[in-house]
Amino acid sequence: MIPHKLTLCLLLFLFNPSTIISQQRKPPAGGRLAVVVDERLAALRATPQLNGKLVRRLSRGRLMAIRSSKTGADGITFLLVNVSSRTHGWIQRDAVVASSRPADDRRLLSLIQRSNGFDRIARARILLDHFPRSPLRPEALLLLGDTAESLAAKLSQDAARRIKDDLGDAPEFSYYLNYNGLDRYNRQGVGFLFDKTSKRFHYDGAAWRELIRRYPRSPEAYIARERLNLLDSIRHKEAQKAQVSH
Repeated sequence: MIPHKLTLCLLLFLFNPSTIISQQRKPPAGGRLAVVVDERLAALRATPQLNGKLVRRLSRGRLMAIRSSKTGADGITFLLVNVSSRTHGWIQRDAVVASSRPADDRRLLSLIQRSNGFDRIARARILLDHFPRSPLRPEALLLLGDTAESLAAKLSQDAARRIKDDLGDAPEFSYYLNYNGLDRYNRQGVGFLFDKTSKRFHYDGAAWRELIRRYPRSPEAYIARERLNLLDSIRHKEAQKAQVSH
């Protein structure tokens, strides 16, 4: 429970998968649904070859419909996909995952584990959105929450540098909560708490609470409870500092 004398402002975008999904484009028709997870390999080509003519570069999270596949002499598998009703082409199999394909959730989790910072959060979000029955969801939730908390300190420092010399007439805390560095996290359903006294962000803990609520007997839920207890302890210490300062 947050002490009443500690002033914390919550970014009002909750950890809600349905909100994120509703913001995506409507999936194209014509085949099994897939989603781009590795934008480094997401070149849509006119032919199933690495040197094939580029149709367009696809972004992470882009939905597509798989029509067929073809493996070349070099061992690279390409998928013929519909990106929209008018756009189709070939994309390297390693760039996408599909919930209909066994073990793609494990492959995505491996990519998440090798990722850092925001990239890890965005890819964990894809697993949570597109693999609703995966047994790996508890691990993805824990990774998302832990990564968000680890980034909170840097976000605080970056916001302070940007804001300190550029204050207007509005309350100072509102500049922090409107800091544009938070926008991409907001779009991933990740929110942060802001302490006016210390001028620090903290992850709001939504992924950990989701983990405990949905998978209470998982090993990850035990760790999530420890994370929330630590977060409460930090807030309590900040509340005590705020009382002393007043």
